[in-house]
This record gives sequence, structure tokens and C-alpha cells, in this order.
Amino acid sequence: MYKHIMVPLDGSELAECVLPQVKMITKQCEAPPLLTLIRVITPLKLYGGFEFGGVPEYISPEQIQRLEDDAAKAAQVYLTKQVQLLKNDGITAEAKVVFGLASESLTDYAEKNGVDLIVIATHGRSGITEWFWGSVAERVLKTSKIPILMVRPNGCVVDKTKM
Repeated sequence: MYKHIMVPLDGSELAECVLPQVKMITKQCEAPPLLTLIRVITPLKLYGGFEFGGVPEYISPEQIQRLEDDAAKAAQVYLTKQVQLLKNDGITAEAKVVFGLASESLTDYAEKNGVDLIVIATHGRSGITEWFWGSVAERVLKTSKIPILMVRPNGCVVDKTKM
């Protein structure tokens, strides 16, 4: 059925609520698919000198690089932990950390790496929150040519103090 499933995780408990569905899907496949857990790190300084998040000019390029390296290492540690939990359940998984804008990076990675299903959580925001923050899941849905399973984790119990 599926040979390569991509699961974007942003480090939140809400995003992790897709993992039970992913486990169920992988166990239904004839041959175990490769499962890629992916996290996108947005660079502090993007191409063309555009600065993300108002990075002050007094932060040196070396400091920016160190912050980005630390973010990548933390993301790798987080994903590696999730991969190990999946492997404990007999699921073949790998961790990938990529840099860029979230929706574009996810779509590009999926198309370039033979992903045939994307399973992504949608936070279910609406109104002004949706307008202000946007929805990575919605943008991936609109731009990807690959089938997407969007999971709105209604039954997932999330510690809202961490949001």
C-alpha cells in the first residue's frame, strides 16, 4: 500500500497525537513502509537578508549559526526519541531535520524523497488565530501533490500549559 510515510512533528504533544494513526496505518501495509519523522527549523536569517522574528542586528553571524545549530541538535534529539519509541513497536522509522519555511520544506522533501503519504496534525485553529499564525497543515494540503491525511486530534489530551 504505502512505501514511504512522512510525519511532520513540531515538538508539540498535539502534533504527536497522529502517531497512533500512523502506527495503525503502518501495521496494515503488506510490506512495512519507511516512516520519516521530520522537523523543520526556520533559519533565523533567510536568503536575501530577510530576518525572521526580528533578529537584532547586534547578534553576530556566529551567534546566529550557534542558535540554529542548537535548534537542529534539539530537534534531532527529540525526533530520535520518537523514532526509538516507534522502533520499540516494530516500526521502521528515521528522523530528518531540515531548514527552511515549514510548508515549503515539507512539500519539497516529500516530493524529492518518494513519500507517498503525509500524515499531519492540524491544530484546528480558526478565526483570528488562524489568520495570524496561518496553518502549516493547510498550506501543505494546498501545495502538495502527495496524498495527505490530516488528523485533528479531538480525543487527544494535551497539557495546555505547554502551548
